[in-house]
Order: sequence, then structure tokens, then C-alpha cells
Amino acid sequence: MKATVKWVDGVMFVGESGSGHAVVMDGPPDHGGRNMGLRPMEMLLLGVGGCSAFDVVQILQKGKNDIVDCVAELTAERVDAVPAVFSKIHLHFIVKGRNLKDSLVERAVKLSAEKYCSASIMLGKAGVEITHDFEVIEV
Repeated sequence: MKATVKWVDGVMFVGESGSGHAVVMDGPPDHGGRNMGLRPMEMLLLGVGGCSAFDVVQILQKGKNDIVDCVAELTAERVDAVPAVFSKIHLHFIVKGRNLKDSLVERAVKLSAEKYCSASIMLGKAGVEITHDFEVIEV
């Protein structure tokens, strides 16, 4: 994997992934930014959510479940020190579908957390407390 991050001005940067996708990162005005993009730590949190939600959807789809929506709501806490690393991340999955069994969604969330989600497993190994829960909504 490769990526580049190019400084634009102030504290704004453009990141480009090896697959050719770009994203703007910027800080708040009190840190020299113009609030024109995501903060880098927000991107890290979104990466955890995207990685885990991808797993949950894939696992449920492979099991031939009739899933119509999956939202991962993330909340995170950071330490009050420099560096302000994450200390806790909680992922709450809202999975909508037809005839979805709680046990199957629970299994998908557990497999993501313990086996497949590289992002959350990596942060967990770095000492971040990562928790998960879910709800199933019948449509």
C-alpha cells in the first residue's frame, strides 16, 4: 500500500491513496486551518468504521441474509495529553433487513471485531479499548 500527503497551505493537506482517490484534511481556524476538510484523527475513526461495516455487510451477504442497510455509529474518547491518542472506541451497528436473526448479526460483528477488521484489531493491539454492539431493525 502506498499513499501521498501534500501540503496545500496553512494546515491543509491533500491525501491521495495508491488507488487514486483523494481527500482534503484541514484543521480548525484556531490551529491555522480553514475547516475545509476532515481532521486526520477523524479519518482514522472513519477508517475503523468503514473497515468494520464492510466486514459486517460482507459476512451477512455471504450468508444469504436479506440485508438492506448497515450503519456503524462510532464514538471515541481521546486522552487529555499529547499525543491525544484514542483511548476508547465504541461501534454501534444498526442493521436493517428482512428476517434477520440477532444471532447472525452478532456473529458478523464478532467476526469483524476478532478476525477480519485490520483497523480495529490494530488499534486494539495498540491499547485502545474497542467495544461493539448492534441493533437489528426489521423492514
